[in-house]
Amino acid sequence: MVFNSIFFIFCFLPVFMLIYYLVPGKLRNLLLFLGSLIFYAWGEPVYVILMLFSSVFNYYMGAELERLYYDDRKQKINLIFSIIVNLGILVFFKYYGFLLNTIGGITGIHIPHPELSLPIGLSFYTFRNLSYLFDIYLSKVNAQRNFLTFAVYSTMFPYTSAGPIVRYADIEEQLDKRTINISKFGIGAELFVKGLAKKVILADNLSALYAGICSHSQMSVFTAWIGILAYTMQLYFDFSGYSDMAIGLGKMLGFDFNKNFDYPYISTSVSEFWRHWHISLGSWFRDYIYIPLGGNRVSTLKHIRNILVVWALTGLWHGASWNFVLWGVYYGLFLLLEKFVLQKFLDRMPSWLRTVYTMLVVMIGWVFFSQTDFGALGHYLGTMFGIGAAGFIDRTALYYLKTGFILLLISILACRPTPYQHFKRLVRRRPTAAVVINLVLFALSIAYMVYNSYTPFLYAKF
Repeated sequence: MVFNSIFFIFCFLPVFMLIYYLVPGKLRNLLLFLGSLIFYAWGEPVYVILMLFSSVFNYYMGAELERLYYDDRKQKINLIFSIIVNLGILVFFKYYGFLLNTIGGITGIHIPHPELSLPIGLSFYTFRNLSYLFDIYLSKVNAQRNFLTFAVYSTMFPYTSAGPIVRYADIEEQLDKRTINISKFGIGAELFVKGLAKKVILADNLSALYAGICSHSQMSVFTAWIGILAYTMQLYFDFSGYSDMAIGLGKMLGFDFNKNFDYPYISTSVSEFWRHWHISLGSWFRDYIYIPLGGNRVSTLKHIRNILVVWALTGLWHGASWNFVLWGVYYGLFLLLEKFVLQKFLDRMPSWLRTVYTMLVVMIGWVFFSQTDFGALGHYLGTMFGIGAAGFIDRTALYYLKTGFILLLISILACRPTPYQHFKRLVRRRPTAAVVINLVLFALSIAYMVYNSYTPFLYAKF
């Protein structure tokens, strides 16, 4: 089941929320757990067993880690064992084909293997459960005694499919006691509508624009840049849209999840961009990989190593393909350049020029992200810079500029904070007008969902 479906919006969600608000508070966790299993099993009936195993295993290992608190050796052995099991499952389902193909490419020996479908949300709930174990090991949280309470954290449907990676420490108290009221429900519903509109009105139409451009074997420089601009906006509105919907659903259920995006496309450096994009993943790698490796409190060579290791792993997390590793290393190198070479030059630039620089780096980076085939990746990058391009500008570029201009303009404006600040002021001054705007956005979103083909969330496949 997915958020951007008629069934979820008009069948599952209203029925579930009605029962959730009517049952006594003590039964809400049980209802949320059962509802999450139904939500997940609707599209992944077999893999719900895998998700349940992950919940049971990590609940038990969390209790063991806490029990062995005064035995450092056994506690560390149990933590390593937990990591191996969690990552072993992730590697098997997500990377085993990639690893076999890589070995075959190196040795020249073809290793036949069946293609396995990737369990939806596997990367997200694996990292979520690992953060719980790490925090117990680091004495940041206590192990949860009640399995149902932990299972709610591990399987909760708002963030099951595509994040954010909510940490147990951030919602520990809310799992046992949370407030639900009409005000919180209204805020959550508004966030949900905002995310839905981002996805089906903007991201899906940007996806069609980018797909149309990529269908051309030859394109001009200008066409290639229009295409990657469309993909840049599509990815943002697709994933931030999902995050808004997940956070909104959490509000409706009484939870307060941390934001996952903070207007990354107005950043004035690459390092700032990554503090505002997919915040939950970035903080996960920072706290559980980068800092344990020594962070920046080590020698310069080790610091460089730490950054490259973290970003290679960040790239690999996104998919079982070398283009993702290359994408991660690309960002690692730019972060190193900014830290050791470019920072003085950036400090002298006006803010708008720094944002232009950042967006150029980000847009080029999304080419590495979007093209899994190295031949296609090289061709697209070359075209952007005039190598093998059909001229600087052609009729195709003018056609896509004409047909996509309004969509791209709205997208550029909508990824900035100004429209939302105006909307907040409108809410305070004329709440009725704000309700009307939300209803219009909701109606438009439903209309697009009815008349257009279904488009899955991009990050659900990661």
